[in-house]
Amino acid sequence: MGQKTSPIGFRTGVTLGWQSTWFAPKASYGDCLVEDQRIREFVDRRFNQRMPKGAVARVEIVRTRNEVNVTLHSGRPGVVIGPRGGEVDKVREELESFIGRKVTVNVIEIKEPDLNATLVAQGIAEQLGKRASFRRTMKQFCEGAMNAGARGVKIMCSGRLAGSEMARTETQKLGSIPLHTLDADVDYAVGTARTTYGAIGIKVWIYKGKFGEEREPVRRRPPRRRPGRPTGGPRASGGPKAAAGGAKVEGSGSAEPGAAPTE
Repeated sequence: MGQKTSPIGFRTGVTLGWQSTWFAPKASYGDCLVEDQRIREFVDRRFNQRMPKGAVARVEIVRTRNEVNVTLHSGRPGVVIGPRGGEVDKVREELESFIGRKVTVNVIEIKEPDLNATLVAQGIAEQLGKRASFRRTMKQFCEGAMNAGARGVKIMCSGRLAGSEMARTETQKLGSIPLHTLDADVDYAVGTARTTYGAIGIKVWIYKGKFGEEREPVRRRPPRRRPGRPTGGPRASGGPKAAAGGAKVEGSGSAEPGAAPTE
């Protein structure tokens, strides 16, 4: 049987950095670990489960002797910062209240939300919660990531899709996903869509290319419009309404509105 492992944990310490950076003795290591988890759960509840959502994809924690630095990577930094930085100040005060140390909160904008697996998983979960078609939603996010410059995308949804009695797994894949290549920059995230008929699990893999490789900007193609069917209305046939919309009618001259017509 194939042994699956998380692409993030597989590359952490090799080509990816740690999300928590600190050193603690054996006596206080467990307390710091639990504290980190409480910080991440608080940020997730505050910005990813309440409206308006701040789209926080990554929380980095750096500890010094008396201070805790928390860095939030967000796709919507304006929501996280708030008007005149008021939201960040509230978050800092609440973190200091249950940590008991000085806390510094920094916000970094995610330039390409379509290339972030966490934000893609959150977007799919939000759409499925609104009863959108899962196949159309998966295809839409796959194409969006590829248009943003991804080398490969894989999205997997599992559960009672479309409200069916029997749970099943559906997968959508574009491009390539080299999971065994440590030099490959593969982003991975898991999300959950809470629907009226049960929870739907979502997994997203996005391959962005090799680490240190410059990504070429991709020109995004505009969405194709379906050609409308010709109708027999006045606009299609060039009737009097179409002519009166500003087209010059022969023999009318440049008469002002309200003037008598010339023969």
